[in-house]
Amino acid sequence: MAQHLQKNQLNFSVGDTVRVHQSIQEGDKKRIQIFEGVVIAIKNRQSGSSYTVRRIASGGVGVEKIFPAYSPVVKKVERIKRGDVRRAKLYYLRDRLGKAAMNIKKKIATNK
Repeated sequence: MAQHLQKNQLNFSVGDTVRVHQSIQEGDKKRIQIFEGVVIAIKNRQSGSSYTVRRIASGGVGVEKIFPAYSPVVKKVERIKRGDVRRAKLYYLRDRLGKAAMNIKKKIATNK
């Protein structure tokens, strides 16, 4: 288990837009499913750490997924954009839809 704990270091923070590659097994087939959204919370509880990713699905419905930080099911987490936030938990985004929820984002390329 210690091997896997070293491999999945969290290289993102709250407010960042991430793309999580998750391995899913349906019957005898395996595939990779990608979930892209904003990290609204990170819970640091040693090996029980987790992070919550939120995105707006079709029809304007918000979808949140909680991913364990050290799960073998999560293959890769890539940071798309860096967020500029002043809070540790962004639960207030649950009340916002559309562009109001997107105002926290700041592109990585514009870090001048």
